[in-house]
Amino acid sequence: MISYLLIIPLIGISIIIITPSSSNNLIKQIAFLFSSVAFVFSLFLWIFFDNSTSNFQYIEFFNWSTIFNINFFFGIDGISLFFILLTTLLTYICILISWMNVKKQVKPYMILFLLMEFFLIIVFSILDIVVFYVFFESILIPMFFIIGIWGSRTRKLKAAYQFFLYTLLGSLFMLLAIFVMFFETGVTDFLLLNNFAYEEEKETFLWLAFFFSFSIKVPMVPFHIWLPEAHVEAPTSGSVILAGILLKMGTYGLLRFLICLFPCSSIFFTPLVFTMSIIAIIYTSLTTIRQVDLKKIIAYSSIAHMGFVTIGIFSFNLFGVEGSLIIMLSHGFVSSGLFLCIGVLYERHHTRLIKYYSGIGQVMPIFSSFFLFFSISNLAFPATSSFVGEFLTLVGCLFNNTFTVLLALTTMVLGAVYSLWFCNRILFGFLSVKYIIQYTDINRREFACLFPLVLCIVWLGVYPETFIESMHLSIMNLLQKF
Repeated sequence: MISYLLIIPLIGISIIIITPSSSNNLIKQIAFLFSSVAFVFSLFLWIFFDNSTSNFQYIEFFNWSTIFNINFFFGIDGISLFFILLTTLLTYICILISWMNVKKQVKPYMILFLLMEFFLIIVFSILDIVVFYVFFESILIPMFFIIGIWGSRTRKLKAAYQFFLYTLLGSLFMLLAIFVMFFETGVTDFLLLNNFAYEEEKETFLWLAFFFSFSIKVPMVPFHIWLPEAHVEAPTSGSVILAGILLKMGTYGLLRFLICLFPCSSIFFTPLVFTMSIIAIIYTSLTTIRQVDLKKIIAYSSIAHMGFVTIGIFSFNLFGVEGSLIIMLSHGFVSSGLFLCIGVLYERHHTRLIKYYSGIGQVMPIFSSFFLFFSISNLAFPATSSFVGEFLTLVGCLFNNTFTVLLALTTMVLGAVYSLWFCNRILFGFLSVKYIIQYTDINRREFACLFPLVLCIVWLGVYPETFIESMHLSIMNLLQKF
């Protein structure tokens, strides 16, 4: 089934390549069709997923290199399942939201998005660390072009190069660590490496190399510099896929590879991770409050939420890890919704400075309802997905470090400050007719992009057991070493 899922975007790419470049509407329809089919097909992975076992399912094996013993070894468990679903959902939404926004070079744009979907599905299902690294880094290429070509401002090339070089150079440490592991064990299969024990000093080096690479992708403070700039310069669809999926590659790597392969060093460096996470939560929350660019507000708040994720992962208990996974999914829905809302404003008025917006609730009621909902979801309001994730994370961390929980709780206040103030300045007050004269509410296409995210947030917030029962045994199996 994984092979069939991977073939769908490749078929879409092939058809788009042979389609005349002048047929923009046809190209969009082909991309939308195949992204929709991929999303529907990925739902069958969940429907037929066996919740009664912790083993990897939908196993597929293809030999790549006999000499180096490197293989395309695919498998999905309860951890990777929902990242694949999130990938196919957001790809579908990104293509739909770009229908009217992208007016130049439509053909390469749609090819890059389907190619990115192909790469991401491999990243979240591959069980060979060399192949994982190859596609982990390959995603930088389409994202580089999406920011650099279809970005919205004059600094888009600088942001694209900063994003590409910063994250690529950081990942070279992981490549070096993979070489060390291969020469030590002779294999690159994750399941075999998971049973291998390293010497203390060597494990420490490997842990630091992997952690440095993944922490840049998360990103954790102080490796976060590239993210706000990339978000501001990227088109709306680029910001959605960057916040909704690409940031999760770092936290997925921490959960799938780092703590599984190097459990002793993970426990040893837990105080370091907790310290970096708390600094990220408090510092970026305070930084969010003083931002004047709408996208930067969401970008900095994303870093704070990723701080919660790393705390949950390194709590090494069921509550914490389940909470971190739910936060990752929730952030994919909430941040994507907020970036889509900002995209709606930018498409109409071509500015993201907050001073130009006021009293929008009087003239754009449907937009305001969506924006208010995503804003209160961002501050972890009860009955939303963020609340479930943050509550479980804090409960899990409470078993290990009460002081960390107390510091993390400050984000409840800070999150309310920047979310409500952000919402209040845009939706309420006097209508800003001095700068903007004409206002238009969201259309049917934009409604079709936003409404599924609302349903996912409410579903995960009201009845999280649907998701937890699929990931429960996989997390239990992962935590056996601790």
